[in-house]
Amino acid sequence: MDKTVAGKSHQNLGQLLVVSSLIFGMFFGSGNLIFPVHLGQLAGSHWFTAALGFAISGSLFPLLAILAVVITKSDGLFDLAKPVGRRYAALFLILVHLTIGPFFGTPRTAATAYEMAVQPFLPQRFSTVGMLLFTGLFFGAAYLLATHQNNLIKIVGKYLNAFFLAMLVVIFVVAFFNPMGSLNHVATTAYQTNATISGFLEGYNTVDAVALLALSVTFVHAVRGLGYHDRELTRLTARAGTLSIVLEILIYFGLVLLGAFSRSQMKLSDNGAVALSAIVGHYFSNFGTLFLGVLVTLGVFTTALGLVTSFAQDFHKLFPKISYLAWLRTTTFISFLVANAGLDTIIAWSLPVLMLLYPLSLALILSALTVAKRPYAGIVYKMTIAFTGIPAVLDMLNSAPQVVTQLAPVHAALALYHQVIPFASLGLGWLVPTLVGFTLGLVLGKLRMASEQTTVADNDRS
Repeated sequence: MDKTVAGKSHQNLGQLLVVSSLIFGMFFGSGNLIFPVHLGQLAGSHWFTAALGFAISGSLFPLLAILAVVITKSDGLFDLAKPVGRRYAALFLILVHLTIGPFFGTPRTAATAYEMAVQPFLPQRFSTVGMLLFTGLFFGAAYLLATHQNNLIKIVGKYLNAFFLAMLVVIFVVAFFNPMGSLNHVATTAYQTNATISGFLEGYNTVDAVALLALSVTFVHAVRGLGYHDRELTRLTARAGTLSIVLEILIYFGLVLLGAFSRSQMKLSDNGAVALSAIVGHYFSNFGTLFLGVLVTLGVFTTALGLVTSFAQDFHKLFPKISYLAWLRTTTFISFLVANAGLDTIIAWSLPVLMLLYPLSLALILSALTVAKRPYAGIVYKMTIAFTGIPAVLDMLNSAPQVVTQLAPVHAALALYHQVIPFASLGLGWLVPTLVGFTLGLVLGKLRMASEQTTVADNDRS
Protein backbone atom coordinates (compact mmCIF):
# COMPACT_ATOMS: atom_id res chain seq x y z
CA MET A 1 0.00 0.00 0.00
CA ASP A 2 2.81 2.39 0.91
CA LYS A 3 4.59 1.57 -2.35
CA THR A 4 1.40 2.26 -4.31
CA VAL A 5 0.89 5.63 -2.63
CA ALA A 6 4.54 6.52 -3.10
CA GLY A 7 4.39 5.53 -6.77
CA LYS A 8 1.25 7.60 -7.33
CA SER A 9 2.79 10.58 -5.52
CA HIS A 10 5.93 10.29 -7.67
CA GLN A 11 3.80 10.12 -10.82
CA ASN A 12 1.76 13.19 -9.77
CA LEU A 13 4.94 15.14 -9.07
CA GLY A 14 6.33 14.16 -12.44
CA GLN A 15 3.18 15.29 -14.23
CA LEU A 16 3.15 18.54 -12.26
CA LEU A 17 6.70 19.28 -13.36
CA VAL A 18 5.96 18.38 -16.99
CA VAL A 19 2.85 20.60 -17.16
CA SER A 20 4.72 23.43 -15.40
CA SER A 21 7.48 23.13 -17.96
CA LEU A 22 4.94 23.15 -20.79
CA ILE A 23 3.30 26.35 -19.54
CA PHE A 24 6.65 28.03 -18.96
CA GLY A 25 8.02 27.00 -22.33
CA MET A 26 4.99 28.29 -24.22
CA PHE A 27 5.17 31.88 -23.06
CA PHE A 28 8.78 32.46 -22.06
CA GLY A 29 10.37 33.75 -25.23
CA SER A 30 12.57 36.48 -26.60
CA GLY A 31 10.80 39.38 -24.89
CA ASN A 32 11.07 37.68 -21.51
CA LEU A 33 14.85 37.54 -21.96
CA ILE A 34 15.66 40.95 -23.35
CA PHE A 35 13.21 43.33 -21.63
CA PRO A 36 14.29 42.56 -18.03
CA VAL A 37 17.95 43.10 -18.94
CA HIS A 38 17.18 46.50 -20.42
CA LEU A 39 15.02 47.26 -17.39
CA GLY A 40 18.03 46.64 -15.13
CA GLN A 41 20.12 49.09 -17.14
CA LEU A 42 17.40 51.73 -17.04
CA ALA A 43 16.60 51.36 -13.33
CA GLY A 44 20.17 51.31 -12.00
CA SER A 45 20.14 51.46 -8.21
CA HIS A 46 16.32 51.21 -8.26
CA TRP A 47 16.50 47.81 -9.91
CA PHE A 48 14.61 45.98 -7.13
CA THR A 49 11.47 48.16 -7.08
CA ALA A 50 11.44 48.24 -10.89
CA ALA A 51 11.71 44.44 -10.98
CA LEU A 52 8.74 44.17 -8.59
CA GLY A 53 6.58 46.18 -10.99
CA PHE A 54 7.79 44.10 -13.90
CA ALA A 55 6.97 40.89 -12.02
CA ILE A 56 3.39 42.02 -11.41
CA SER A 57 2.52 42.69 -15.06
CA GLY A 58 4.92 40.13 -16.52
CA SER A 59 4.26 37.24 -14.11
CA LEU A 60 1.24 37.75 -11.82
CA PHE A 61 -1.12 38.80 -14.60
CA PRO A 62 -0.24 35.78 -16.78
CA LEU A 63 -0.93 33.50 -13.80
CA LEU A 64 -4.32 35.16 -13.32
CA ALA A 65 -4.99 34.64 -17.04
CA ILE A 66 -4.34 30.91 -16.64
CA LEU A 67 -6.62 30.70 -13.61
CA ALA A 68 -9.36 32.66 -15.40
CA VAL A 69 -9.48 30.11 -18.20
CA VAL A 70 -9.38 27.08 -15.91
CA ILE A 71 -11.86 28.34 -13.30
CA THR A 72 -14.43 29.30 -15.93
CA LYS A 73 -13.81 25.96 -17.75
CA SER A 74 -13.44 27.91 -20.97
CA ASP A 75 -12.40 25.97 -24.02
CA GLY A 76 -10.40 28.83 -25.46
CA LEU A 77 -10.45 32.59 -25.67
CA PHE A 78 -13.83 32.76 -27.44
CA ASP A 79 -15.59 30.99 -24.56
CA LEU A 80 -13.87 33.20 -22.02
CA ALA A 81 -15.01 36.43 -23.70
CA LYS A 82 -18.47 35.18 -24.73
CA PRO A 83 -20.32 36.73 -21.71
CA VAL A 84 -19.54 40.15 -23.22
CA GLY A 85 -21.28 39.05 -26.41
CA ARG A 86 -20.56 36.59 -29.20
CA ARG A 87 -19.55 39.31 -31.67
CA TYR A 88 -17.18 40.89 -29.20
CA ALA A 89 -15.73 37.48 -28.31
CA ALA A 90 -15.11 36.68 -31.97
CA LEU A 91 -13.58 40.11 -32.64
CA PHE A 92 -11.40 39.96 -29.52
CA LEU A 93 -10.20 36.44 -30.35
CA ILE A 94 -9.27 37.48 -33.88
CA LEU A 95 -7.49 40.66 -32.73
CA VAL A 96 -5.54 38.86 -29.99
CA HIS A 97 -4.47 35.98 -32.20
CA LEU A 98 -3.46 38.21 -35.08
CA THR A 99 -1.39 40.33 -32.69
CA ILE A 100 0.40 37.59 -30.76
CA GLY A 101 0.30 35.40 -33.84
CA PRO A 102 1.17 36.02 -37.50
CA PHE A 103 1.16 39.84 -37.47
CA PHE A 104 3.53 40.51 -34.55
CA GLY A 105 4.24 37.91 -31.87
CA THR A 106 5.12 34.82 -33.88
CA PRO A 107 7.26 36.63 -36.49
CA ARG A 108 9.11 38.37 -33.62
CA THR A 109 10.29 35.00 -32.32
CA ALA A 110 11.99 34.05 -35.59
CA ALA A 111 13.34 37.56 -36.24
CA THR A 112 14.89 37.68 -32.76
CA ALA A 113 16.44 34.24 -33.15
CA TYR A 114 17.93 35.20 -36.49
CA GLU A 115 19.42 38.51 -35.31
CA MET A 116 21.02 36.92 -32.24
CA ALA A 117 21.95 33.45 -33.53
CA VAL A 118 22.72 33.80 -37.24
CA GLN A 119 23.30 37.39 -38.30
CA PRO A 120 26.50 37.91 -36.20
CA PHE A 121 28.17 35.11 -38.18
CA LEU A 122 26.87 36.08 -41.61
CA PRO A 123 28.39 38.66 -43.99
CA GLN A 124 26.12 41.67 -44.47
CA ARG A 125 25.63 40.95 -48.18
CA PHE A 126 24.00 37.62 -47.34
CA SER A 127 21.70 39.02 -44.65
CA THR A 128 18.50 39.05 -46.71
CA VAL A 129 19.01 35.55 -48.10
CA GLY A 130 20.06 34.28 -44.68
CA MET A 131 16.91 35.69 -43.09
CA LEU A 132 14.77 34.08 -45.76
CA LEU A 133 16.35 30.65 -45.32
CA PHE A 134 16.42 30.77 -41.52
CA THR A 135 12.79 31.84 -41.11
CA GLY A 136 11.74 29.24 -43.66
CA LEU A 137 13.42 26.47 -41.67
CA PHE A 138 12.17 27.93 -38.38
CA PHE A 139 8.50 27.96 -39.33
CA GLY A 140 8.76 24.75 -41.32
CA ALA A 141 9.92 22.96 -38.17
CA ALA A 142 7.18 24.64 -36.11
CA TYR A 143 4.57 23.46 -38.60
CA LEU A 144 5.79 19.87 -38.58
CA LEU A 145 5.86 19.66 -34.78
CA ALA A 146 2.46 21.35 -34.42
CA THR A 147 0.84 18.70 -36.61
CA HIS A 148 1.55 16.17 -33.84
CA GLN A 149 -0.42 17.71 -30.95
CA ASN A 150 -0.30 14.52 -28.86
CA ASN A 151 3.49 14.89 -28.59
CA LEU A 152 3.35 18.54 -27.54
CA ILE A 153 4.09 17.95 -23.85
CA LYS A 154 6.97 15.61 -24.68
CA ILE A 155 8.52 17.99 -27.21
CA VAL A 156 8.18 21.23 -25.26
CA GLY A 157 8.10 20.13 -21.65
CA LYS A 158 10.81 17.48 -21.56
CA TYR A 159 13.43 18.42 -24.14
CA LEU A 160 13.63 21.90 -25.60
CA ASN A 161 12.63 23.72 -22.44
CA ALA A 162 14.95 21.72 -20.17
CA PHE A 163 17.93 22.52 -22.39
CA PHE A 164 16.97 26.18 -22.49
CA LEU A 165 16.85 26.44 -18.69
CA ALA A 166 20.17 24.60 -18.28
CA MET A 167 21.91 27.09 -20.56
CA LEU A 168 20.39 30.04 -18.71
CA VAL A 169 21.60 28.68 -15.36
CA VAL A 170 25.16 28.57 -16.70
CA ILE A 171 25.01 32.28 -17.58
CA PHE A 172 23.68 33.21 -14.14
CA VAL A 173 26.28 31.15 -12.26
CA VAL A 174 29.21 32.64 -14.16
CA ALA A 175 27.87 36.22 -14.04
CA PHE A 176 26.93 36.28 -10.35
CA PHE A 177 30.17 34.71 -9.15
CA ASN A 178 32.06 37.34 -11.11
CA PRO A 179 29.80 40.46 -11.34
CA MET A 180 30.69 43.22 -13.79
CA GLY A 181 30.52 45.87 -11.06
CA SER A 182 28.29 47.45 -8.41
CA LEU A 183 24.59 48.30 -8.44
CA ASN A 184 25.06 51.96 -7.51
CA HIS A 185 24.19 53.62 -10.79
CA VAL A 186 21.92 56.59 -11.43
CA ALA A 187 18.57 55.53 -12.84
CA THR A 188 17.10 57.12 -15.94
CA THR A 189 14.50 59.84 -15.37
CA ALA A 190 11.44 57.58 -15.52
CA TYR A 191 12.90 55.23 -12.91
CA GLN A 192 14.08 57.86 -10.42
CA THR A 193 10.59 58.65 -9.08
CA ASN A 194 8.27 55.96 -10.51
CA ALA A 195 10.44 52.87 -10.71
CA THR A 196 7.67 50.40 -9.82
CA ILE A 197 5.16 51.86 -12.29
CA SER A 198 7.78 52.12 -15.03
CA GLY A 199 8.73 48.50 -14.42
CA PHE A 200 5.05 47.56 -14.47
CA LEU A 201 4.56 49.18 -17.88
CA GLU A 202 7.75 47.59 -19.19
CA GLY A 203 6.19 44.23 -18.37
CA TYR A 204 3.50 44.91 -20.99
CA ASN A 205 6.13 44.25 -23.64
CA THR A 206 6.26 40.57 -22.72
CA VAL A 207 2.62 40.27 -23.94
CA ASP A 208 2.22 37.32 -21.58
CA ALA A 209 -1.14 38.21 -19.99
CA VAL A 210 -2.64 38.55 -23.48
CA ALA A 211 -0.83 35.51 -24.85
CA LEU A 212 -1.85 33.22 -21.98
CA LEU A 213 -5.51 33.91 -22.64
CA ALA A 214 -5.01 32.52 -26.13
CA LEU A 215 -2.43 29.80 -25.37
CA SER A 216 -4.50 28.38 -22.52
CA VAL A 217 -6.53 26.21 -24.86
CA THR A 218 -3.38 24.32 -25.86
CA PHE A 219 -2.17 23.36 -22.41
CA VAL A 220 -5.73 22.66 -21.14
CA HIS A 221 -6.08 20.13 -23.95
CA ALA A 222 -2.69 18.72 -23.08
CA VAL A 223 -3.60 18.30 -19.40
CA ARG A 224 -6.86 16.61 -20.35
CA GLY A 225 -4.80 14.25 -22.44
CA LEU A 226 -3.10 13.16 -19.22
CA GLY A 227 -6.48 12.08 -17.85
CA TYR A 228 -7.29 15.09 -15.68
CA HIS A 229 -10.78 16.64 -15.69
CA ASP A 230 -12.84 19.19 -13.75
CA ARG A 231 -11.47 19.80 -10.23
CA GLU A 232 -8.35 17.73 -10.80
CA LEU A 233 -7.61 19.68 -13.98
CA THR A 234 -8.17 22.99 -12.18
CA ARG A 235 -5.97 21.98 -9.26
CA LEU A 236 -3.12 20.65 -11.41
CA THR A 237 -3.14 23.62 -13.78
CA ALA A 238 -3.25 26.13 -10.93
CA ARG A 239 -0.34 24.43 -9.16
CA ALA A 240 1.65 24.05 -12.38
CA GLY A 241 0.96 27.65 -13.37
CA THR A 242 2.07 28.90 -9.97
CA LEU A 243 5.27 26.86 -10.15
CA SER A 244 6.10 28.13 -13.63
CA ILE A 245 5.40 31.74 -12.66
CA VAL A 246 7.63 31.49 -9.57
CA LEU A 247 10.42 30.19 -11.78
CA GLU A 248 9.84 33.04 -14.20
CA ILE A 249 10.03 35.67 -11.43
CA LEU A 250 13.36 34.26 -10.27
CA ILE A 251 14.68 34.44 -13.83
CA TYR A 252 13.37 38.00 -14.22
CA PHE A 253 15.18 39.18 -11.11
CA GLY A 254 18.35 37.46 -12.31
CA LEU A 255 18.14 39.16 -15.71
CA VAL A 256 17.39 42.56 -14.14
CA LEU A 257 20.48 42.13 -11.96
CA LEU A 258 22.57 41.30 -15.03
CA GLY A 259 21.47 44.54 -16.63
CA ALA A 260 22.07 46.61 -13.49
CA PHE A 261 25.56 45.15 -12.97
CA SER A 262 26.47 45.78 -16.61
CA ARG A 263 26.26 49.58 -16.27
CA SER A 264 29.64 49.48 -14.50
CA GLN A 265 31.39 48.55 -17.75
CA MET A 266 29.06 49.54 -20.57
CA LYS A 267 26.80 52.40 -21.53
CA LEU A 268 23.03 52.20 -21.72
CA SER A 269 22.16 49.98 -24.68
CA ASP A 270 19.53 50.72 -27.28
CA ASN A 271 17.57 47.61 -26.30
CA GLY A 272 17.80 44.46 -24.21
CA ALA A 273 18.99 42.29 -27.07
CA VAL A 274 22.09 44.45 -27.54
CA ALA A 275 22.69 44.54 -23.77
CA LEU A 276 22.32 40.78 -23.31
CA SER A 277 24.63 40.06 -26.24
CA ALA A 278 27.27 42.39 -24.78
CA ILE A 279 26.98 40.88 -21.30
CA VAL A 280 27.30 37.29 -22.50
CA GLY A 281 30.13 38.31 -24.84
CA HIS A 282 31.93 39.85 -21.87
CA TYR A 283 31.98 36.50 -20.05
CA PHE A 284 32.27 34.04 -22.95
CA SER A 285 33.94 36.11 -25.71
CA ASN A 286 33.19 34.85 -29.26
CA PHE A 287 31.77 31.61 -27.94
CA GLY A 288 29.31 33.66 -25.90
CA THR A 289 27.63 34.99 -29.02
CA LEU A 290 26.97 31.49 -30.32
CA PHE A 291 25.95 30.33 -26.85
CA LEU A 292 23.40 33.13 -26.53
CA GLY A 293 22.12 32.51 -30.05
CA VAL A 294 21.35 28.87 -29.26
CA LEU A 295 19.76 29.88 -25.95
CA VAL A 296 17.46 32.44 -27.56
CA THR A 297 16.57 30.18 -30.47
CA LEU A 298 15.45 27.41 -28.12
CA GLY A 299 13.43 29.83 -26.02
CA VAL A 300 11.62 31.53 -28.88
CA PHE A 301 11.00 28.30 -30.76
CA THR A 302 8.95 26.85 -27.90
CA THR A 303 6.94 30.07 -27.85
CA ALA A 304 6.39 29.99 -31.60
CA LEU A 305 5.26 26.37 -31.40
CA GLY A 306 2.63 27.26 -28.81
CA LEU A 307 1.47 30.31 -30.76
CA VAL A 308 0.93 28.60 -34.11
CA THR A 309 -0.82 25.65 -32.45
CA SER A 310 -3.16 27.83 -30.41
CA PHE A 311 -3.93 30.05 -33.42
CA ALA A 312 -4.94 27.05 -35.53
CA GLN A 313 -7.03 25.50 -32.74
CA ASP A 314 -9.02 28.64 -31.92
CA PHE A 315 -9.58 29.69 -35.54
CA HIS A 316 -10.71 26.18 -36.45
CA LYS A 317 -13.24 26.40 -33.62
CA LEU A 318 -14.40 29.85 -34.77
CA PHE A 319 -14.48 28.88 -38.47
CA PRO A 320 -15.00 25.06 -38.38
CA LYS A 321 -15.37 24.71 -42.15
CA ILE A 322 -11.64 25.41 -42.45
CA SER A 323 -9.51 22.61 -41.03
CA TYR A 324 -6.93 22.86 -38.23
CA LEU A 325 -4.16 22.04 -40.71
CA ALA A 326 -5.31 24.77 -43.11
CA TRP A 327 -5.21 27.37 -40.33
CA LEU A 328 -1.82 26.04 -39.24
CA ARG A 329 -0.43 26.47 -42.74
CA THR A 330 -1.93 29.98 -42.91
CA THR A 331 -0.38 31.25 -39.67
CA THR A 332 3.05 29.74 -40.30
CA PHE A 333 3.20 31.16 -43.84
CA ILE A 334 2.07 34.70 -42.85
CA SER A 335 4.48 34.62 -39.89
CA PHE A 336 7.27 33.68 -42.29
CA LEU A 337 6.47 36.66 -44.53
CA VAL A 338 6.17 39.20 -41.70
CA ALA A 339 9.36 37.98 -39.99
CA ASN A 340 11.33 39.00 -43.06
CA ALA A 341 10.33 42.64 -42.47
CA GLY A 342 12.86 42.65 -39.62
CA LEU A 343 12.72 42.83 -35.83
CA ASP A 344 12.77 46.64 -35.54
CA THR A 345 9.78 47.05 -37.83
CA ILE A 346 7.79 44.38 -36.01
CA ILE A 347 8.40 45.92 -32.57
CA ALA A 348 7.63 49.45 -33.76
CA TRP A 349 4.20 48.48 -35.07
CA SER A 350 3.23 46.22 -32.17
CA LEU A 351 3.36 48.71 -29.26
CA PRO A 352 0.14 50.68 -30.00
CA VAL A 353 -1.83 47.45 -30.41
CA LEU A 354 -0.51 46.12 -27.10
CA MET A 355 -1.62 49.29 -25.32
CA LEU A 356 -5.14 48.52 -26.57
CA LEU A 357 -5.16 44.80 -25.82
CA TYR A 358 -3.59 44.75 -22.35
CA PRO A 359 -6.31 46.76 -20.54
CA LEU A 360 -9.07 44.82 -22.33
CA SER A 361 -7.41 41.54 -21.38
CA LEU A 362 -7.04 42.55 -17.73
CA ALA A 363 -10.68 43.66 -17.60
CA LEU A 364 -11.72 40.27 -18.95
CA ILE A 365 -9.52 38.44 -16.42
CA LEU A 366 -10.99 40.49 -13.55
CA SER A 367 -14.54 39.63 -14.56
CA ALA A 368 -13.79 35.96 -15.14
CA LEU A 369 -12.12 35.47 -11.76
CA THR A 370 -14.85 37.21 -9.76
CA VAL A 371 -18.33 36.88 -11.27
CA ALA A 372 -18.18 34.27 -14.04
CA LYS A 373 -20.56 31.91 -12.23
CA ARG A 374 -22.95 34.59 -10.99
CA PRO A 375 -26.38 34.95 -12.65
CA TYR A 376 -25.66 38.62 -13.35
CA ALA A 377 -22.21 37.97 -14.84
CA GLY A 378 -23.15 39.20 -18.31
CA ILE A 379 -23.89 42.76 -17.26
CA VAL A 380 -20.69 42.96 -15.19
CA TYR A 381 -18.61 41.76 -18.14
CA LYS A 382 -20.27 44.24 -20.48
CA MET A 383 -19.94 47.26 -18.17
CA THR A 384 -16.32 46.49 -17.31
CA ILE A 385 -15.27 46.13 -20.95
CA ALA A 386 -17.28 49.20 -22.00
CA PHE A 387 -15.58 51.43 -19.43
CA THR A 388 -12.17 49.99 -20.28
CA GLY A 389 -12.48 50.41 -24.03
CA ILE A 390 -12.22 54.21 -24.29
CA PRO A 391 -9.02 54.66 -22.23
CA ALA A 392 -7.54 51.63 -23.99
CA VAL A 393 -8.12 53.26 -27.38
CA LEU A 394 -6.63 56.52 -26.11
CA ASP A 395 -3.56 54.68 -24.78
CA MET A 396 -3.21 53.08 -28.19
CA LEU A 397 -3.32 56.48 -29.90
CA ASN A 398 -0.83 57.88 -27.40
CA SER A 399 1.65 55.15 -28.37
CA ALA A 400 1.13 55.59 -32.10
CA PRO A 401 3.71 57.27 -34.37
CA GLN A 402 3.91 61.06 -34.27
CA VAL A 403 2.10 61.34 -37.56
CA VAL A 404 -0.99 60.15 -35.63
CA THR A 405 -0.47 61.83 -32.24
CA GLN A 406 0.16 65.25 -33.79
CA LEU A 407 -3.21 65.31 -35.56
CA ALA A 408 -5.20 68.14 -33.96
CA PRO A 409 -8.22 66.08 -32.78
CA VAL A 410 -6.01 63.29 -31.44
CA HIS A 411 -3.64 65.71 -29.69
CA ALA A 412 -6.56 67.54 -28.04
CA ALA A 413 -8.21 64.30 -26.92
CA LEU A 414 -4.97 62.98 -25.42
CA ALA A 415 -4.30 66.25 -23.60
CA LEU A 416 -7.77 66.17 -22.01
CA TYR A 417 -7.39 62.48 -21.21
CA HIS A 418 -4.10 63.00 -19.37
CA GLN A 419 -5.51 65.95 -17.41
CA VAL A 420 -8.84 64.43 -16.36
CA ILE A 421 -8.37 60.68 -15.91
CA PRO A 422 -6.28 59.58 -12.89
CA PHE A 423 -2.95 57.93 -13.76
CA ALA A 424 -3.44 58.52 -17.50
CA SER A 425 -0.17 60.42 -17.77
CA LEU A 426 1.58 57.39 -16.25
CA GLY A 427 0.10 54.98 -18.81
CA LEU A 428 -2.48 53.56 -16.40
CA GLY A 429 -5.52 55.60 -17.42
CA TRP A 430 -7.57 52.44 -17.82
CA LEU A 431 -7.31 51.48 -14.13
CA VAL A 432 -9.97 53.72 -12.54
CA PRO A 433 -12.52 53.47 -15.40
CA THR A 434 -12.19 49.67 -15.34
CA LEU A 435 -12.91 49.55 -11.59
CA VAL A 436 -15.81 51.99 -12.00
CA GLY A 437 -17.33 49.89 -14.78
CA PHE A 438 -16.87 46.70 -12.77
CA THR A 439 -18.49 48.23 -9.66
CA LEU A 440 -21.37 49.72 -11.65
CA GLY A 441 -21.93 46.35 -13.31
CA LEU A 442 -22.10 44.65 -9.92
CA VAL A 443 -24.66 47.15 -8.62
CA LEU A 444 -26.86 46.97 -11.72
CA GLY A 445 -26.59 43.19 -11.85
CA LYS A 446 -27.63 42.72 -8.25
CA LEU A 447 -30.47 45.23 -8.60
CA ARG A 448 -31.75 43.43 -11.68
CA MET A 449 -31.55 40.05 -9.93
CA ALA A 450 -33.41 41.43 -6.90
CA SER A 451 -36.10 42.89 -9.17
CA GLU A 452 -36.54 39.57 -10.99
CA GLN A 453 -36.81 37.70 -7.70
CA THR A 454 -39.46 40.16 -6.49
CA THR A 455 -41.43 39.74 -9.71
CA VAL A 456 -41.34 35.96 -9.42
CA ALA A 457 -42.46 36.12 -5.78
CA ASP A 458 -45.39 38.42 -6.71
CA ASN A 459 -46.43 36.07 -9.51
CA ASP A 460 -46.32 33.09 -7.16
CA ARG A 461 -48.59 34.87 -4.64
CA SER A 462 -51.05 35.85 -7.34
